Amino acid sequence: MNVYAICPSATERLKAEKAREILRRDDLALSVQVLQEFYVQATRPTRAQPLSHAEATALIELWLRFTVIEVSVSVMQAALHLKDRFRTSYWDAAILAAANCAVCHEVLSEDLNPGQTYNGVRVVNPFS
Repeated sequence: MNVYAICPSATERLKAEKAREILRRDDLALSVQVLQEFYVQATRPTRAQPLSHAEATALIELWLRFTVIEVSVSVMQAALHLKDRFRTSYWDAAILAAANCAVCHEVLSEDLNPGQTYNGVRVVNPFS
């Protein structure tokens, strides 16, 4: 979702506007994993208009105003449990585990099943 906020593509304009709208909220929580994935994808040399290291890190610094859940042994163990229980990828399970740790009731994702609840966290696709 964060990557859509910097998307210059005309075909992704609506998603970019929605992502920027979401990032203006003050009630978000992010995991370190989400910030890492943003950096990797935003600066990827094969991206149409990659961000520089300075641009990407400046955005990450802005997003540190949100609650940020660090990767920890307990988050990893919860992710392993969620992966096994719900048959998701480990990386999706890690985001869900971080959401649980932050006491979130919703996860914004277009990768997980919209409307499905994972251990009390409901998935919402913000782009549908």
